[in-house]
Amino acid sequence: MNKVILIGNLTRDPELRYTPNGIAVATFTLAVNRPRPNQAGEREADFINIVAWQKLADLCATYLRKGRQAAVEGRLQTRSYDNKEGKRVYVTEVVAENVQFLGGRGSDSNSGDSFGFDPGSGFGGSKPSARNDDPFGDPFANAGKPINISDDDLPF
Repeated sequence: MNKVILIGNLTRDPELRYTPNGIAVATFTLAVNRPRPNQAGEREADFINIVAWQKLADLCATYLRKGRQAAVEGRLQTRSYDNKEGKRVYVTEVVAENVQFLGGRGSDSNSGDSFGFDPGSGFGGSKPSARNDDPFGDPFANAGKPINISDDDLPF
């Protein structure tokens, strides 16, 4: 089983790029506090690289910003490549399947919006959702029908 769940703060805005085939990929780093202080009594953090693909990448790039708290659920992946000097470089990162945006902008609330792959969810809930495994899913499929959204429901 390969399952990772992290809660932390973004160290920078997500970087959105596209593959030559036009598939969106967003990368960002999550600072995750360690559970206990070190021997000097200081809190340390691990800086974990996160990769999101397709619609999830677009949503992360749109709504996440440096400093914002997020929960990321995904899988650990290790890959390697040869750098310009010909040296083999190994990279370990989390491939996000679900991202929960925690707290609002300028808010200390713990509620957030969830975006990602969730096999048990549909579009019937009150929170927006995007399935990472469905590149053709449209969260705005019911366009034209009135919906009631208060400003408190918006993540921005």
